[in-house]
Amino acid sequence: MGRTKRAGHQGTGPGPITPDGCAVELYTRLPIGDEPEIIAGAVPPGARILELGSGVGRMTHPLLERGFTVTAVDESGEMLEHVRGARTICSPIEDLDLGERFDVVLLASFLVHSGDVEVRRGLLRTCVRHLAEGGCVLIQREGEDYHTEVPRERVDPSGFTVRIASAKPVGDGVNEVLCEYVFPDAVWTQTFRTRPLTREQFEEALAEEGLKVDRYLTEDRIWVRAVRAA
Repeated sequence: MGRTKRAGHQGTGPGPITPDGCAVELYTRLPIGDEPEIIAGAVPPGARILELGSGVGRMTHPLLERGFTVTAVDESGEMLEHVRGARTICSPIEDLDLGERFDVVLLASFLVHSGDVEVRRGLLRTCVRHLAEGGCVLIQREGEDYHTEVPRERVDPSGFTVRIASAKPVGDGVNEVLCEYVFPDAVWTQTFRTRPLTREQFEEALAEEGLKVDRYLTEDRIWVRAVRAA
């Protein structure tokens, strides 16, 4: 694919695998949950959204259907080939500088938990760089038991099993996580490195880049609405 794999990130299974271990075909199969409703309830109708790490458009498409204008960014061209109806940009998030501002910047998929602190800072700086006056950043955090209730699995109503098989410390506060996705006709795995963040650590990371929590959008505090710090 011409891109360097990230240390500690790999994937197995049918089809193209992105540098962070994501299988493109897997993500075309995964259903969307209540994320679009959470997002729609936290931002103005018809807002311009910059979606960082859009993948195949699992959230992009429902947001378009709700009347939002979405610019979808991903470093994988294979992922973006599946996005329909949105402007797409193939780029690492940390390098992105469109010279534009958006009502909403969306950083989902637990990206804020990057094991590399400099990558996390780069992601948040990209959010701030593209944030319009009075706009907000919507961030998806890991659940607070993500690394402790392991192994665990969930059977999706559509008929596949997702399993967090292990979360092993690799030093400097980083864990290496192994996920397995078992479908009747295919199995994918993804291994990635992630940094658990307490609520306090998360809020400190935002403050470093000039952001603050406006409010937690869900009771489990996984979804967060952040704004520029005064």
